[in-house]
Amino acid sequence: MAPPLAAAFSPPPFCLVYKAPSEQPRHSTSHSGEADSEPHLQSQHLCSRRVNQKAVSMDRCRAQCYEYPTCPEAVKAPREEVAYVTCTYRETCVEQPDFLATIDLNPRSPCYCQVIHRLPMPNLKDELHSSGWSAGCACFDTATPRRNKLILPCLISSRIYVVDVGSQCRAPKLCKMIEPVDVFWKCNKGYLSVVHSLPNGDILIANMGDPAGNGKGGFIVLDGETFELKGNWENECEAPPTGYDFWYQPRHNVLISSAGLVPKRAGRGFNPDDLKKGVFGRRLNVWNLSCHTLTQCFDLGEDSLPLSVKFLHNPDAAEGYVSCALSGIVYRFYKCEANNWAVEEVIRIPAKDVTGWIMPKMPAFTVDLVISTDDKYLYLSNWLHGDIRQYELSKTCKPRLVGQVFVGGSILRGGPVTVCRDEELKCQPDPLVVKCKRVYGGPSKMQLSVDGKRLYVTNSFYSTWDKQFYPNLVREGSVMLQIDVDTEKGGLCVNKNFLVDFGKELNGPCLAHDIRFASGDSTSDILA
Repeated sequence: MAPPLAAAFSPPPFCLVYKAPSEQPRHSTSHSGEADSEPHLQSQHLCSRRVNQKAVSMDRCRAQCYEYPTCPEAVKAPREEVAYVTCTYRETCVEQPDFLATIDLNPRSPCYCQVIHRLPMPNLKDELHSSGWSAGCACFDTATPRRNKLILPCLISSRIYVVDVGSQCRAPKLCKMIEPVDVFWKCNKGYLSVVHSLPNGDILIANMGDPAGNGKGGFIVLDGETFELKGNWENECEAPPTGYDFWYQPRHNVLISSAGLVPKRAGRGFNPDDLKKGVFGRRLNVWNLSCHTLTQCFDLGEDSLPLSVKFLHNPDAAEGYVSCALSGIVYRFYKCEANNWAVEEVIRIPAKDVTGWIMPKMPAFTVDLVISTDDKYLYLSNWLHGDIRQYELSKTCKPRLVGQVFVGGSILRGGPVTVCRDEELKCQPDPLVVKCKRVYGGPSKMQLSVDGKRLYVTNSFYSTWDKQFYPNLVREGSVMLQIDVDTEKGGLCVNKNFLVDFGKELNGPCLAHDIRFASGDSTSDILA
């Protein structure tokens, strides 16, 4: 097999300088090499040849948040009028290719909240999952990057599709395809997930495994102009055990990535017997952005499964959050002295004692985390419990719950699951019906408008797990909902006039996942 190629990367020019406040967060750090007696997380500082372990502990009562000034005015963008949604037929018994759906989001249009175009892929059972723009790193004093190519990596087949949305935004067309064999041969990677463009214009794609489905994290790189596969981003010896999501901050020369699942084990469905066997990831990885080297990793707990990771949008902010699906914990990561990073628990969603389910305790299973462009609110989607949560971030070390709405889930009244003990709710929530359509499944991927007033959500996580936990979702098809957001005081409300029903597709009900707006959204652009 040909050796993996290292993709070239040039550090980005910093386009605008903001004054950072002088006050730094206080924390206690142990340099003894042994764990402190108080609660903490293990951090491994990784050199290029040898691993040094350092225990980082912090007193959460004394730890203070960074007090950045309000995030500068977000990149200007008009109201979203078109959305692109990845849709799959895998596990639905419909032998049709996956497709990219174009949704009309203009309230004045006669086709409002309807699928106005479908771009089928040329292969079956790809499992279109995540998507990302070919250009997405922007400066405040430069024009918004032109979003004319959408990158669609496939979770199961490991193909990569490049879609032209610039020529006709309401009727995209396929312009390039990279076959799995190229990814396997050149990178020894597979099971592709999250996409972001780098400051130098290249495109970075995270992966979950190797071609055989064993756990293997890391990234592959596409040329930002030709979309040719360049090779691996990191050194082969530094590939993490698993991978899924990532985000970076150019001004701090850092990239942070989450763990994921071992693909060939996750592909059989969720099995409680897989717990404590290394199937579900547990690490948060800190990378040097310009050198492509792993500098720290944090153990977030056995079977915690950290998935979604986001920095604050303020390019000076050296902090962000990672949500752990199985533990129900959200950690805040932040920069401390000597360019080291630390983590602390800031949100914990308790599991529910249940009967009629696969385990006696049901975790929230936090699939997605989104931060508003003004860094005022954080949103979480709990796929199993069925709720979306809104947290206010005036104190980033103490997010405050200000909004919550249920849009499905596994604990609905009248369902097969009975909640025996619940630390949060007094009764089980009622099923959701929108425009005469019963909503099955739970909230999965979210996308927030640039002004922060409209939160869109789909309800498919991964087709195999959809079929296991929500068979009615597979039979009836996904939906896309709109949640109206109170951006002044906080609060969430389902918009009962908006529904995209993927159960009415001509080829049969399909499963919808990722959402992108042609005009810009809260998860695409990384500000430099």
